[in-house]
Amino acid sequence: MKKWLILLVPVFLVCCQSAVDEAAIAQEIELILDTQAKAWNAGDFRSFMEPYWNSEEMTFQSGNNRLYGWQALLDRYEATYAGEKMGILSFKDLEIKVLSSDLAYALGRFHLSYPDSALEGLFTILLKRSSEGWLIIHDHSSS
Repeated sequence: MKKWLILLVPVFLVCCQSAVDEAAIAQEIELILDTQAKAWNAGDFRSFMEPYWNSEEMTFQSGNNRLYGWQALLDRYEATYAGEKMGILSFKDLEIKVLSSDLAYALGRFHLSYPDSALEGLFTILLKRSSEGWLIIHDHSSS
């Protein structure tokens, strides 16, 4: 019986460690989204864009459009949402799925509040851990 116990303890510890890591990763990603919402609500597009992979290989899809690259997405946000069109951003209904120690995705709903209206939609973001931290490598948003 002791032999089985000795063999099972390491397996149990590995399983518990994995669960703890997934929870920590989910918290990191939630913090990224919270920080993004704060940056957006402060009118700071560049800070909002910090978690996006600054590469021409980063992709963004919405509606029938696909953009490639960090700068193209920043340009889209500035052209579409500058000034009063920014609204107040919030994220809700988050579901974060950890695929590995360096890959995860998040499902959620974005909500933009305006004085007399609102815009709401769904998003899926794919994140990859790099030496810079977690980066959004793909964003698919729809309203």
